[in-house]
Amino acid sequence: MRQFCLLGHRVPTTPDFSLDALPSEAGRLDILCRAISAAFVLSHDIREDVRVSLILQDEFTIQFDGADLRNLNPDERSTAALVRTALEHREDAVGHVPAESSPGVSISRKGFETTLSEAAADSTVVHLHEDGDPIVDIEPPEDPLFVLSDHESFTDAEADLLAEYADHRVSLSPRALHADHAITVAHNYLDTGGFQRY
Repeated sequence: MRQFCLLGHRVPTTPDFSLDALPSEAGRLDILCRAISAAFVLSHDIREDVRVSLILQDEFTIQFDGADLRNLNPDERSTAALVRTALEHREDAVGHVPAESSPGVSISRKGFETTLSEAAADSTVVHLHEDGDPIVDIEPPEDPLFVLSDHESFTDAEADLLAEYADHRVSLSPRALHADHAITVAHNYLDTGGFQRY
């Protein structure tokens, strides 16, 4: 299983935002939607061995599971609609018990620490950071969990928590990449056995 943990620091935790104003009204949800698409979408196919946890303001986690995921298209608006639909079911999420909002998408009342600790239990946690060690210096993990932030840097508290859980802190490029590009490079690294097999 490949997992990606995405932090949305300013994404609304209510469904009261327009799908036509994602950068301005939805806390740059457009960036995160591109990252979700990059995690799953292949040419005419979906990666079924992928899970994405989108953490909103350290309050809710919306989880996308590739094995059951339906209606994910490679555009920001339709992905944002899945997020908004999940937020419409937020009252159905009791404690840490998730509520399914559509096939392969669920919402739970979990913040970063709970989501990270649960996912880390059976994963190799990889903190993607432009100042990390080159990814080619580590062997491709069997069950990686890549952790990324949105357009904002990790807070000090988030960075400290991540440092506690991370098995590796790696860079994917000598240049700073957008989250969706970083996910694409990470997939290519895993697909090719560390850029060894094409």
